[in-house]
Amino acid sequence: MFNNIGLPGLLLIAVVVLVLFGKGKVSSLMGEVGKGITAFKKGVNDGTKELDDAKAAEAKDVTPAEKDKA
Repeated sequence: MFNNIGLPGLLLIAVVVLVLFGKGKVSSLMGEVGKGITAFKKGVNDGTKELDDAKAAEAKDVTPAEKDKA
């Protein structure tokens, strides 16, 4: 459906959005989108760190005991 929009179509859509909402509303909306993306990335990184920490905690110590060394 959107395979053949092209650059002129995107420019037309951008102009229509700018006319409908105004410069201030569009810039504030894009700021909120940026904050959302940043929060999403932080959440993904925190989740990955938690999983790595859990794997490290579950890791089994395979070093030989003192009695096995002698």
